[in-house]
Amino acid sequence: MSAPTDRRLLRSNGRVAHVSLEGQVKATAFTEGELHSINRPGPADLLNAPGGKRERQLLTGELFRVLDVERIAHGETYSEYAFGFAEADGYVGYISRSYLRAVQSPATHRVSAARAIGIESRDVKQPGTPIMLSMGSLVRATEREDNWFNTQIYTPHVGVNRWVRGTQMVPVGQYETDPVAVSERLIGTPYLWGGNSAFGIDCSGLVQMGCRMCNIPCPGDSDMQARELGETLPPGTPPQRGDLMFWKGHVAWVADPETLLHANAHHMATAHEPIAKAVARIEAQGDGPVTRHARLV
Repeated sequence: MSAPTDRRLLRSNGRVAHVSLEGQVKATAFTEGELHSINRPGPADLLNAPGGKRERQLLTGELFRVLDVERIAHGETYSEYAFGFAEADGYVGYISRSYLRAVQSPATHRVSAARAIGIESRDVKQPGTPIMLSMGSLVRATEREDNWFNTQIYTPHVGVNRWVRGTQMVPVGQYETDPVAVSERLIGTPYLWGGNSAFGIDCSGLVQMGCRMCNIPCPGDSDMQARELGETLPPGTPPQRGDLMFWKGHVAWVADPETLLHANAHHMATAHEPIAKAVARIEAQGDGPVTRHARLV
């Protein structure tokens, strides 16, 4: 198998490459890399270059394999960026090294609510510093009392313990069956290009979130999703819930035969929109017609 030509999937920065590319690319070193997890409550931006622009995001507890570390000088100080790839979908990029910690203990639970809150005491009226977690975040529960879980949540400087309500999480390995229902929990979430969290999300991030919570492998960007997800349906096939509709640079769930669900810049949020209206609006704004109608198997 030849090395990917898409930079988003090429596990090499020209100096260090993953061992799977040995003999396929030029590099001074080849490595398995070291597995790290995201150690901040909010999403961590996955960048196209050290200090570059956001392309995707990783959530609390998600895994990132570090292949190399690069420094950016700022006068007498510097910033460090880890080069590598997300274990879940193979997306390649750079993450601030301060957002990473070496993996020690595996996560036990995944946040299933749109947003969960970790508090210092099971008495919700007690003062303390809460921590907000997005759907899809991974945490390790150390004890359970009633339907509360004492979880370890890592910040850039220290690990802390917070109580999270059990109704806001599911055990790792437990999955749902309706990716649209998952995505509908994020209605109203602000639109953020490259976003992957309940604090800001884009069209492909919304599709990936729905798929991930249902154990459906899903790449990060809409063009990748258009190539890999589902079976292409003939033109004129009546849409049904769970279908995907693609445009150049955009993707949407079919919520029902007449309605889409998508994160979009028109609403600047995740929202329902009539299919006919969305198709006409997107074409009128110059983004062309639907390029693919697909159905997940």
